[in-house]
Amino acid sequence: MQTLIRSVLGNFTRQGRLNLRLPDGTTVALGPPGEAGSAPVAGMHLKTANAIRRLVLDPAMAFGELYMDGEIEPLDCSIHDLLRLLTLNQAIAGDPGLGRWLDRLRRLARRSVQLNPAGRSKRNVAHHYDLNGQLYAFILDEDRQYSCAYFRTGRETLEEAQRDKKRHIAAKLRLDRPGLEVLDIGCGWGGMALTLARDHGARVTGVTLSEEQLAHARARAQAEGLQDRVRFELMDYRAWDRPVDRVVSVGMVEHVGINHFATYFGTIARHLKEDGVALVHGIGRSDGPGTTNPWMQKYIFPGGYSPALSEVVPAVEKAGLWVTDIEVLRLHYARTLAEWRARFLLHREEIKALYDERFCRMFEMYLSGSEFAFRHGGHMVWQVQLARRVDALPLTRDYMLEEERAAQSLVTTRA
Repeated sequence: MQTLIRSVLGNFTRQGRLNLRLPDGTTVALGPPGEAGSAPVAGMHLKTANAIRRLVLDPAMAFGELYMDGEIEPLDCSIHDLLRLLTLNQAIAGDPGLGRWLDRLRRLARRSVQLNPAGRSKRNVAHHYDLNGQLYAFILDEDRQYSCAYFRTGRETLEEAQRDKKRHIAAKLRLDRPGLEVLDIGCGWGGMALTLARDHGARVTGVTLSEEQLAHARARAQAEGLQDRVRFELMDYRAWDRPVDRVVSVGMVEHVGINHFATYFGTIARHLKEDGVALVHGIGRSDGPGTTNPWMQKYIFPGGYSPALSEVVPAVEKAGLWVTDIEVLRLHYARTLAEWRARFLLHREEIKALYDERFCRMFEMYLSGSEFAFRHGGHMVWQVQLARRVDALPLTRDYMLEEERAAQSLVTTRA
């Protein structure tokens, strides 16, 4: 088995160098000869024969589990360094071992894996979002925005970039008069809904399936005196039953599942008023339809899938909606995840006290692996603006920039 893993990982490592230590203590350097300079270097210690066997048979699932269980350890580097090298080479060579064959089988099974009726959706949401709230207080910005920030210059703090993200989305919603009724699908801890009410005069209903998020969002609305303009409900988006002027949905479409895109966009279309506007912000992939990493599916986002635009747009068209604007944010989420990871590391011992070392390894791998999915793996964020009517919005998108600048000026004046 040791000879096999050397061959498998030797063929896999096309860029940089992987220093591999085997269970018997032997260390070998894998990678193309003569590389130097900026080529990444990392090390990996396979501590058991079981680790070798599982890594050959199912690398996409096994690597994360073996790291969580301590059977794989980074060698003279961090897990972040090791994942940088591995994901870079995965983008070049594909999965090692039997991974590429298993990926084909998982593609065939993806509709059953992503079947998300209301009850299952609630359980999936609870798995990740009903964790101890202190965890998210440690790693997120003060508004608990758990989605891609918007780095206008790249020099912003996380707090500034998340505020800019909300302004960017609000401009696309075209909140051109007070009192507009907004539905926030997948409202998280309430930051977007509260911002639209406080800064833009909207009346907002946020719906979520997370009981932890619901309690936090309601407490925030009460504390800010906005309970007459914002309400939060424990509700599946499919249960919404009345018309609204605007729909916003940030970081929710990844939890819908490919079987339910028609229902999701159909819900938006049915309940959007004739002159209404919607903005959907989601994680996507640049290389077309795919599958969710099985380790991520099991441990982080069960039922989750980040769709390509080619999977989303047909559902939008069938719903009878106009695609009035599409924007792709490429490396913004990589920067966001790097900020979250830095805060996680700063509070790692406190998080370990909340949970345990295995949880910390799981969460750190999730943050690093996700960052490299955006740097090397073709992931990106798309924002799609939708309308029911062809003339619901101005002829050009200049109004977006004007409204964003006006909102920025207002904040500067207040300060």
